Amino acid sequence: MENYAGIDVSLELSSVCVVDAQGKILKEAKVASEPDALVDFFETLGFAVKRIGLEAGPLSQWLHAGLKGAGFETVLLETRHVKAALSAMTVKTDRKDARGIAQ
Repeated sequence: MENYAGIDVSLELSSVCVVDAQGKILKEAKVASEPDALVDFFETLGFAVKRIGLEAGPLSQWLHAGLKGAGFETVLLETRHVKAALSAMTVKTDRKDARGIAQ
């Protein structure tokens, strides 16, 4: 089964959501916004993640490079596309944004 992750990047802690191919949440967490912390999180999940998505922003390139360097397929998503895709949400939170990115 394929699993996907979304990261809503913030300055200190990023919201991470991992979903399966049907969109069911498998794991949610707040992780330090550092490449090593995110790599550790994904390596200790106990299952593989096919792709990790994160919205482009000031820290995103650094995190993207760290995850990519560790062997994870990682994609930076254009901010306008993410905003448009998540605009139907009535209440926006970092947690919900991470879930929307993962899906």
